Amino acid sequence: QGQLVESGGGLVQPGGSLRLSCKGSLSLWNIYTMGWYRQAPGKEREMVATIKDEDRPNYGDSVKGRFIISRDNAKKTVDLQMNSLNSNDTAVYYCNANFAGAKYWGQGTQVTVSS
Repeated sequence: QGQLVESGGGLVQPGGSLRLSCKGSLSLWNIYTMGWYRQAPGKEREMVATIKDEDRPNYGDSVKGRFIISRDNAKKTVDLQMNSLNSNDTAVYYCNANFAGAKYWGQGTQVTVSS
């Protein structure tokens, strides 16, 4: 418990930006593929972005060109910069660490896009 802790969620207007951060306490942090997922009410959890190596991030189609994922292995953090937000981005956002079938999830942080 408490191995991944998200922060940075909140209420933002359409077209605005928000930055989420996830702080981890997992050992061997570098071996994990880190990711952000989200779940909107009544919908399944979906992948937003994942990153293993800095030069090879992976994005869901709905956020490509708007969101940027980054990680700092020394600080054991993974951030998600979200730009040009719209109402479809409203969801609970979860941080995820994945390696060889071992998965860890944070508790989630709410992002609401509304005027």
